[in-house]
Amino acid sequence: MSGHGQDTMRRPIRPSDPARPSDPTRPTDPARHSDPAWACDPYSDALRAGRGPLFLRRGDGWMLPLEVERWCARADEVDLQVLERCEGAVLDVGCGPGRLVAELAARGRPVLGVDVSRAAVARTRRLGGQALTRSVFEPLPGEGRWDTALLLDGNLGIGGDPAALLRRLAQLLCSGGLLIAETVPMDVDERAEVRLVSSAGPDVGAEAAFPWARLGTPALLRHARRLGWRAADQWTAGGRSFVALRARSTSSSAEPPNSRAVISSQRPRKPLADIPVADA
Repeated sequence: MSGHGQDTMRRPIRPSDPARPSDPTRPTDPARHSDPAWACDPYSDALRAGRGPLFLRRGDGWMLPLEVERWCARADEVDLQVLERCEGAVLDVGCGPGRLVAELAARGRPVLGVDVSRAAVARTRRLGGQALTRSVFEPLPGEGRWDTALLLDGNLGIGGDPAALLRRLAQLLCSGGLLIAETVPMDVDERAEVRLVSSAGPDVGAEAAFPWARLGTPALLRHARRLGWRAADQWTAGGRSFVALRARSTSSSAEPPNSRAVISSQRPRKPLADIPVADA
């Protein structure tokens, strides 16, 4: 395949990501032991350093470099354009080291990040954002009440099943809620087993394989239409591609009287006011 480094991905979310014990064979670094986020895995190592190398590697040897430096920097101009489109309370799925959560929080916006990486969540919190160490497929606060969900930096790949991920996002968003997703800047619809590796050498710093997906804009729109999502917009900026989708509205002409009022009264005005940031 061509264009290996043109699309971007963040830390893949997996159903569980238990902390691994320290490796006594690694060189001793006192700073590591003072940081509870240190997990001795390639992703945590990269976040600690604020840079790569870090790759997703398929079984056939194809490798995708991950943009750790950009993720660990402040939100850039392209990110800010995306954030300007966000509505209401925002859920950043696969928030990574937290640049988007921190930017929205600094603006006084209600926002929560979720990521399976403890290192990523710890860094997000240090930047002043709220985040939970959790998979998007696990129970989350405010289900059905989020106004906007973000799937940026390749996080459409989470779980390796785009249809399942889109169904889950529909459960998390309110009726007519907004999903902003970043797509691969080419027409691709791929499912594969991948590993996170820290070098181009075989099995150096590799973690267990997990399912991942890569979608271009046409593929995402095909999946979304089949599940009742409505395309709201699509655009490119800074070499990155984005799609905005609207969740299916639950209202209909056959809706019982006053049911909308009941739903509205049950929706808190500040969806994040009671969200704990400590892991459940």
